[in-house]
Amino acid sequence: MFSKSKINEPGPKTDAPADTEKKASDMNQPKSGTDFTSSTPKAKPPASVLSADLNITGDIKTTGDIQIEGKVEGDIRAHLLTVGEGATVNGECIADDVVVNGRVVGKVRGLKVRLTSTARVEGDIIHKTIAIESGAHFEGSVQRQEDPLAGAKAGMSTKPATAPTPSASSPDTKS
Repeated sequence: MFSKSKINEPGPKTDAPADTEKKASDMNQPKSGTDFTSSTPKAKPPASVLSADLNITGDIKTTGDIQIEGKVEGDIRAHLLTVGEGATVNGECIADDVVVNGRVVGKVRGLKVRLTSTARVEGDIIHKTIAIESGAHFEGSVQRQEDPLAGAKAGMSTKPATAPTPSASSPDTKS
């Protein structure tokens, strides 16, 4: 009725133990730097969150993800940009993925742009793909481009945030 498995039974003696020891010692040898591969993927860092009580004047540039909950007066460039429901951005938003839940006054550029039902956008949207939920408010034009990030401001990171200079027609200047 029951039979004994022959897996663990001793068999004829061979050079297997010496062979096994050799393999075990080979496994303990350090590998060269080019042979190493990590079995665990690198964890993606969490998005940077700008809280609701934070007001920023100036441009923001990151290669990571950013979530805006406060107010930003300036341009934002990121990998993933999320504008929270209570957030306001006055400036250009440039990202691979842009999700707008709050208010944006300015141009939006993204490979994927999504306006949720609570979004309020006043400005042009340049995108590769777009989704606009029912209830979103949008005033401006929509333009599809194969690479919408190509036309983004090139010198955004080098331009410091400055106050506007008075023009010649300004009443403050002397004639």
